[in-house]
Amino acid sequence: GELLWTPTPEAIERSNLTAYARWLESERGLAFGGDYGALWRWSVTELEDFWASIWDYFEVRASAPYERVLSGREMPGARWFSGARLNYAENLLAGRPPERLAIAHASELRELSTLSWGELAERVARCAGGLRSLGVGRGDRVVAYLPNVCEAIVAFLASASLGAIWSSCSPDFGAASVVDRFAQIEPRVLFCVDGYRYGGRDFDRRGVIEGLLAELPTVEHTVCLSYLDPEADLSGLRGALGWDELLERGRGAGLAYEQLAAEHPLWVLYSSGTTGLPKAIVQGHGGILAEQLKMGLHLDAREQDRVFWFTTTGWMMWNFLVGVLLTDASIVLYDGSPGHPDTGALWDLAERAKITTFGTSASYIAACMKASTEPARGRDLRALRAVGSTGSPLAPEGFSWIYEHLGADTWLFSTSGGTDLCTAFVGGVPTLAVYRGELQGRALGAAVRAFDERGESLIDEVGELVLTEPMPSMPLYLWNDPDGERYRESYFETYPGIWRHGDWIEITSRGTAIIYGRSDSTINRGGIRMGSSEIYRAVASLAEVTDALVVDVPRPETEGWIALFVVLADGAVLDAKLRGEIARRIRERCSPRHVPDEVRAIAAVPRTLSGKILEVPVKRILMGTPVERAASRDSLANP
Repeated sequence: GELLWTPTPEAIERSNLTAYARWLESERGLAFGGDYGALWRWSVTELEDFWASIWDYFEVRASAPYERVLSGREMPGARWFSGARLNYAENLLAGRPPERLAIAHASELRELSTLSWGELAERVARCAGGLRSLGVGRGDRVVAYLPNVCEAIVAFLASASLGAIWSSCSPDFGAASVVDRFAQIEPRVLFCVDGYRYGGRDFDRRGVIEGLLAELPTVEHTVCLSYLDPEADLSGLRGALGWDELLERGRGAGLAYEQLAAEHPLWVLYSSGTTGLPKAIVQGHGGILAEQLKMGLHLDAREQDRVFWFTTTGWMMWNFLVGVLLTDASIVLYDGSPGHPDTGALWDLAERAKITTFGTSASYIAACMKASTEPARGRDLRALRAVGSTGSPLAPEGFSWIYEHLGADTWLFSTSGGTDLCTAFVGGVPTLAVYRGELQGRALGAAVRAFDERGESLIDEVGELVLTEPMPSMPLYLWNDPDGERYRESYFETYPGIWRHGDWIEITSRGTAIIYGRSDSTINRGGIRMGSSEIYRAVASLAEVTDALVVDVPRPETEGWIALFVVLADGAVLDAKLRGEIARRIRERCSPRHVPDEVRAIAAVPRTLSGKILEVPVKRILMGTPVERAASRDSLANP
């Protein structure tokens, strides 16, 4: 609970959140006196009034107004903005000053370049015209096997403008993992690249794409971007069409936006895919638009800001970053390794691109700490005013490291949310203080609670993270789940009518939050719950350990068996002395009850392509589940 940062009165005054609160007072007669807690309570109690205010405050463009904000509060089944006709891409592109910066982008293959709003709009119009010439229209699925480059955003916005349904994977996904995702939705068009560069190495993906097409018989057109090799020949692919050729087909086309129901699908996202067939999560134009407009208040993204988040097209943070274009800020894209040539790579980008909000993962901050990276040494980071972290819980030590190395004026906001809603529902609030190890607050419109086993709400205690009220970006449905059975089983089985997210959370009495990791990998001993992240923090304090994975395996007539797997630093040996030191650190920093029953050295911790540790699949393997059923090899970074 150590206080690390407090916004200045000037920062509070110029924040988007303060401007919105003043609008509520003048237009709705609602005064909250700068009390964010009171504003949040109103937003989750008076749901219809809150989301209507978001729609009006941001002046949503719609050819037909909504008849009702919300059909009812039942979950699942709540319906948002019924009767409205609109288009996500129109709300993002229309009315922009053509000369203003929209996107700055760089990669291991490309120097830092920029795209103005005028250039972005022209490319989207030409891409949409090209897709229209191929017969693509409302409801068709357009999928992308593309890196995090500006062409991916152009292709997405073009698809959305036509009413087509978008889905993407990054080219580091293995073929089988991509097929598991894309085959479910039967795409008509595939965007792809010949290859990519990561960590200084080139990866040719032409053979993989041929394999994809063999498993995706519905694909009629393959739009090929020669990214790794400008001379790459992809003409032999089924329905092959070059990126430039597609845009040439649309030359002279103007921007046109299909007017769609708010619940018309915008995109399909996927669960991690570590076990079984990934859930294909469908989200709609109206719900995602409202949620992302609201998140502009929490990001505090304003004109002249440049917002970066390190992501790939296979992670929901890519969709989240695209949504930042709904604000007056521009965004920064990067494709490549965050650790090449060293962990200073992204800080170099921050200097070159004059990034104001630097979004990253907790694991990258931990890697910088391990490597003794000094972001500000030799770099001009004066433009940088905020750092965001997500993906896994940011350790308290990570909070301290940011303030030590980037200065006391930095706004650090750790966030937590998920692919399932494509947003963060706990995280940054620009008008609130930052406490070490804590997320600033619950997002507006997100009725987040901590529940015990009986469904009772907890304060200052760890419980299940639940949402007690619907949100607009909740899935419309899961693809190929016509009766909604899998949807209900995934989120509503534990607490009927309440969304259970699968994380441990503590809501503090001051309104902040602490995330303890996945609730299905948490270790409970004698009623004392310990998140795996706490075990990792204790173990990571040892120089001999570079990575770790912990699981709690049920065993009859016992409290269970805690197994800790560690990756050792060069030259380190897992002998009795080191085992004893590991036990001591966990005993002292966590709890004597959570000392592992067994510690083993391993070559590497298994992770998904988005960097998440495979705790639950490993736990299932140790409980007897066959390896091939516990985890899909193609969804792993290091199978």
